[in-house]
Amino acid sequence: MSTPFKPRRSPRKPKIVLSSTRLAELEALSEGMMRRNPELAEQLIEELGRARIVTPSRLRADVVDLGREVTYHDEANNKDHTVTLVLPQEADISKGLVSVMTPIGIALIGLAEDAVFHWETRDEQRRELKILKVAPFEQETLQSA
Repeated sequence: MSTPFKPRRSPRKPKIVLSSTRLAELEALSEGMMRRNPELAEQLIEELGRARIVTPSRLRADVVDLGREVTYHDEANNKDHTVTLVLPQEADISKGLVSVMTPIGIALIGLAEDAVFHWETRDEQRRELKILKVAPFEQETLQSA
């Protein structure tokens, strides 16, 4: 039974899946971030708490993980963006390498293709994004170039 007086503030969050090894790594990152940016660390901890954990061999190829390239569609500006999710020390936005310890990185981790999610930018704009494609990152091409 729904209550007509209470507006739905935020739609149900899409399911996320993480490998057991990634969970430990992200928990350690969130602990380290707690002193520098507690709000962001709490956001990551909340996502980790709702994740379904699988063995690394059972993490499907269409799920966003560190080192995977993800293409998503931003409904607000009707544009597609392709980024690779990486650890903070590897981040380089000019190369499309986005840290998992950013608001968009936290929002993307563990999502599967076709997932739709809402994300709030640093300037508090609410965006609806859809995961279009997840693929392994072709790092060899960067190193040989």
